[in-house]
Amino acid sequence: MAGRISSLLQPARIALQLRGTDRPAVLEELAQLVAGHPDITDFAGFHTALLARDQLDTTCLGNGIALPHARTSHVKRIVLAVGRRDQGLPFDASGEIVRLWFMLCTPKSQPGDYLAVVSTLCKLLRAPADRAALLDAPTPEAFLAALVAIETRLGL
Repeated sequence: MAGRISSLLQPARIALQLRGTDRPAVLEELAQLVAGHPDITDFAGFHTALLARDQLDTTCLGNGIALPHARTSHVKRIVLAVGRRDQGLPFDASGEIVRLWFMLCTPKSQPGDYLAVVSTLCKLLRAPADRAALLDAPTPEAFLAALVAIETRLGL
Protein backbone atom coordinates (compact mmCIF):
# COMPACT_ATOMS: atom_id res chain seq x y z
CA MET A 1 0.00 0.00 0.00
CA ALA A 2 1.51 3.25 -1.06
CA GLY A 3 0.44 6.52 0.47
CA ARG A 4 -1.77 7.51 3.33
CA ILE A 5 -5.12 6.11 4.43
CA SER A 6 -6.63 9.47 3.49
CA SER A 7 -5.60 8.83 -0.13
CA LEU A 8 -8.00 5.85 -0.15
CA LEU A 9 -11.00 8.00 0.79
CA GLN A 10 -13.25 10.53 -0.89
CA PRO A 11 -16.07 12.44 0.80
CA ALA A 12 -18.63 10.42 -1.20
CA ARG A 13 -17.47 7.26 0.60
CA ILE A 14 -17.84 8.77 4.09
CA ALA A 15 -21.32 8.48 5.62
CA LEU A 16 -21.55 10.32 8.92
CA GLN A 17 -25.17 9.54 9.66
CA LEU A 18 -25.67 5.82 9.20
CA ARG A 19 -29.31 4.92 9.71
CA GLY A 20 -29.06 1.17 10.12
CA THR A 21 -30.34 -0.10 13.44
CA ASP A 22 -28.50 -3.41 13.37
CA ARG A 23 -25.27 -4.91 12.08
CA PRO A 24 -26.63 -6.22 8.74
CA ALA A 25 -28.25 -2.87 7.94
CA VAL A 26 -25.03 -0.98 8.69
CA LEU A 27 -23.02 -3.38 6.52
CA GLU A 28 -25.51 -2.84 3.69
CA GLU A 29 -25.19 0.95 3.97
CA LEU A 30 -21.41 0.71 3.96
CA ALA A 31 -21.42 -1.62 0.96
CA GLN A 32 -23.61 0.79 -0.98
CA LEU A 33 -20.94 3.48 -0.53
CA VAL A 34 -18.63 1.49 -2.83
CA ALA A 35 -21.23 0.26 -5.32
CA GLY A 36 -20.11 1.28 -8.77
CA HIS A 37 -16.51 1.92 -7.73
CA PRO A 38 -14.27 1.10 -10.72
CA ASP A 39 -11.90 -1.00 -8.61
CA ILE A 40 -14.70 -3.34 -7.57
CA THR A 41 -15.20 -5.52 -10.62
CA ASP A 42 -18.16 -7.52 -9.30
CA PHE A 43 -20.16 -5.74 -6.60
CA ALA A 44 -22.44 -8.72 -5.92
CA GLY A 45 -19.41 -10.98 -5.47
CA PHE A 46 -17.74 -8.46 -3.18
CA HIS A 47 -20.94 -7.99 -1.17
CA THR A 48 -21.33 -11.76 -0.71
CA ALA A 49 -17.69 -12.01 0.44
CA LEU A 50 -18.19 -9.12 2.89
CA LEU A 51 -21.23 -10.76 4.48
CA ALA A 52 -19.52 -14.17 4.60
CA ARG A 53 -16.45 -12.69 6.30
CA ASP A 54 -18.63 -10.90 8.80
CA GLN A 55 -20.21 -14.22 9.82
CA LEU A 56 -16.82 -15.82 10.56
CA ASP A 57 -15.74 -13.67 13.49
CA THR A 58 -16.08 -10.21 14.92
CA THR A 59 -14.53 -7.30 13.08
CA CYS A 60 -14.77 -5.06 16.12
CA LEU A 61 -11.40 -3.54 17.01
CA GLY A 62 -12.53 -2.11 20.34
CA ASN A 63 -12.87 1.53 21.37
CA GLY A 64 -16.12 1.81 19.41
CA ILE A 65 -14.53 0.94 16.06
CA ALA A 66 -15.21 -1.91 13.63
CA LEU A 67 -13.34 -2.95 10.51
CA PRO A 68 -15.67 -4.99 8.32
CA HIS A 69 -13.68 -6.23 5.35
CA ALA A 70 -13.42 -8.67 2.51
CA ARG A 71 -10.33 -9.89 0.68
CA THR A 72 -11.62 -11.07 -2.66
CA SER A 73 -10.80 -11.44 -6.33
CA HIS A 74 -13.70 -9.06 -7.04
CA VAL A 75 -11.55 -6.08 -6.01
CA LYS A 76 -8.66 -4.78 -8.16
CA ARG A 77 -7.22 -2.22 -5.71
CA ILE A 78 -7.92 -1.31 -2.11
CA VAL A 79 -11.13 0.63 -1.60
CA LEU A 80 -12.13 2.15 1.73
CA ALA A 81 -15.44 3.50 3.00
CA VAL A 82 -16.27 4.98 6.39
CA GLY A 83 -19.51 5.10 8.31
CA ARG A 84 -20.42 6.72 11.59
CA ARG A 85 -23.48 6.45 13.77
CA ASP A 86 -23.85 8.89 16.67
CA GLN A 87 -25.93 6.39 18.61
CA GLY A 88 -23.65 3.38 18.54
CA LEU A 89 -24.79 -0.17 17.97
CA PRO A 90 -23.85 -3.41 19.71
CA PHE A 91 -21.78 -5.03 16.99
CA ASP A 92 -20.88 -8.47 18.28
CA ALA A 93 -21.61 -11.00 20.99
CA SER A 94 -19.52 -9.04 23.51
CA GLY A 95 -21.98 -6.16 23.28
CA GLU A 96 -19.25 -3.71 22.27
CA ILE A 97 -20.90 -0.49 21.12
CA VAL A 98 -19.56 0.63 17.75
CA ARG A 99 -19.92 4.16 16.41
CA LEU A 100 -17.28 4.20 13.67
CA TRP A 101 -16.84 1.68 10.83
CA PHE A 102 -13.97 1.49 8.36
CA MET A 103 -15.01 -0.93 5.60
CA LEU A 104 -12.04 -2.29 3.71
CA CYS A 105 -12.27 -3.88 0.27
CA THR A 106 -9.01 -5.53 -0.72
CA PRO A 107 -7.72 -7.75 -3.50
CA LYS A 108 -7.13 -11.31 -2.40
CA SER A 109 -3.80 -11.19 -4.24
CA GLN A 110 -2.41 -8.38 -2.05
CA PRO A 111 -2.39 -9.58 1.58
CA GLY A 112 0.59 -7.35 2.41
CA ASP A 113 -1.30 -4.21 1.39
CA TYR A 114 -4.30 -5.32 3.43
CA LEU A 115 -2.14 -5.81 6.52
CA ALA A 116 -0.44 -2.43 5.98
CA VAL A 117 -3.81 -0.66 5.87
CA VAL A 118 -5.03 -2.42 9.02
CA SER A 119 -1.79 -1.59 10.83
CA THR A 120 -1.97 2.06 9.81
CA LEU A 121 -5.63 2.32 10.82
CA CYS A 122 -4.77 0.95 14.26
CA LYS A 123 -2.06 3.60 14.67
CA LEU A 124 -4.42 6.37 13.54
CA LEU A 125 -7.17 5.29 15.91
CA ARG A 126 -5.07 4.55 19.00
CA ALA A 127 -5.34 7.92 20.79
CA PRO A 128 -8.69 8.92 22.32
CA ALA A 129 -8.27 12.52 21.08
CA ASP A 130 -7.79 11.31 17.51
CA ARG A 131 -10.87 9.09 17.69
CA ALA A 132 -12.82 12.03 19.12
CA ALA A 133 -11.74 14.25 16.22
CA LEU A 134 -13.17 11.74 13.76
CA LEU A 135 -16.33 11.23 15.80
CA ASP A 136 -16.91 14.98 16.05
CA ALA A 137 -16.27 15.92 12.41
CA PRO A 138 -19.45 17.62 11.13
CA THR A 139 -19.01 16.81 7.42
CA PRO A 140 -17.26 14.19 5.28
CA GLU A 141 -14.77 16.89 4.21
CA ALA A 142 -14.04 17.73 7.86
CA PHE A 143 -13.65 14.01 8.63
CA LEU A 144 -11.11 13.70 5.84
CA ALA A 145 -9.28 16.84 7.04
CA ALA A 146 -9.14 15.42 10.58
CA LEU A 147 -7.74 12.16 9.21
CA VAL A 148 -5.06 14.05 7.26
CA ALA A 149 -4.16 16.04 10.39
CA ILE A 150 -3.75 12.81 12.40
CA GLU A 151 -1.60 11.26 9.66
CA THR A 152 0.57 14.38 9.52
CA ARG A 153 1.01 14.55 13.29
CA LEU A 154 2.01 10.88 13.38
CA GLY A 155 4.37 11.25 10.42
CA LEU A 156 2.47 8.76 8.28
